[in-house]
Amino acid sequence: MADIVTFGEIMLRLAPSGVDRIQQALPGTLQAAFAGAEANTAVSLALLNASVDFVTALPDGPLSDACLSSLRSTGVGLQHVKRTANGRLGIFFVETGANQRSTQVWYDREASAISLAAPADFDWTAILKNARWLHLTGITPALTQSAAETTLAAARTAVSMGVQVSFDPNFRSRLWRWNPAKSPLQLASETLRELMPCVSLMFGGEEDCRLLGIELPDHPSAEPADRALAAARAACQQWPRIRYFASTLREQVSATHNNWSGLLYEAQSDTVSRAPLRQGSVRPWEIRQIVDRVGSGDAFDAGILLGLTQPQFDPQWTVEFATAASCLAHSIVGDWNYATRAEIEALMQGSGSGRVIR
Repeated sequence: MADIVTFGEIMLRLAPSGVDRIQQALPGTLQAAFAGAEANTAVSLALLNASVDFVTALPDGPLSDACLSSLRSTGVGLQHVKRTANGRLGIFFVETGANQRSTQVWYDREASAISLAAPADFDWTAILKNARWLHLTGITPALTQSAAETTLAAARTAVSMGVQVSFDPNFRSRLWRWNPAKSPLQLASETLRELMPCVSLMFGGEEDCRLLGIELPDHPSAEPADRALAAARAACQQWPRIRYFASTLREQVSATHNNWSGLLYEAQSDTVSRAPLRQGSVRPWEIRQIVDRVGSGDAFDAGILLGLTQPQFDPQWTVEFATAASCLAHSIVGDWNYATRAEIEALMQGSGSGRVIR
């Protein structure tokens, strides 16, 4: 059985090459890959030799066969994937931004197999046997009421078994449409607040806390790290089960130039660790030529979870590793982070010049 279990939807990702727009690429060729937040996290962990299972529902057919083959090649455990005659494999389209033009994502995932799944379709007691962490995001419950109920059932079962729950709200404004009587923000807030009492590790920041109904003071002049820390403390006070709160801090100069750092807050000791810490101060990684930023947050989540499952948890090493891993994810096309542990640790030591290694 795996140390870490992730649950959610995986889809077919279609994107033009480089920074082309879809209108430029079609008719023509789109690059195909498989991706989804929870699967991205599982793949990052597996490639770093962590013991991880990914749980989902997929329709019978060759696309799903290819998807599972791709996942299997990374070392992700798939023994609890549900194959079904109902539903379809979801699709999403990515246009990579450049300079002042933003990256955009569009979904075609209605009636996907996971969105039709019900809580009874998964034996969470068996799935979580011997697991230490269950990682969830707010994307799967955004699909349908049934998917939301299944996610909540997984979290509550985990708590009853002593398995810690990791959660990234990952609000998507183009989702959360399954109750037309409510706005996406209202529906997400009400649904995810039911999940929060189960959470031991939360990923997010100010916007996520406000989404979840936490009132935060508005200090636009404050440093982003200070605002993230205030959000972390507020969330931990609101939901005492939260032991750790992790944030990425992205300074977005343009679509292709971001400055990148990370933060990990420990509630019990009320201490914060920040990265990258160099020569005694935090100096964000300057990412001046972003290749693909989609999935970078999932790489960060994986790095934090990896640190928390080490024999001796070191918060500074953990946030340094997660921040470096997610920094390198910006240099790789697609959602999956193929950066090796050696490359990540070299960046942690300051080897970020990009020179040729022979």
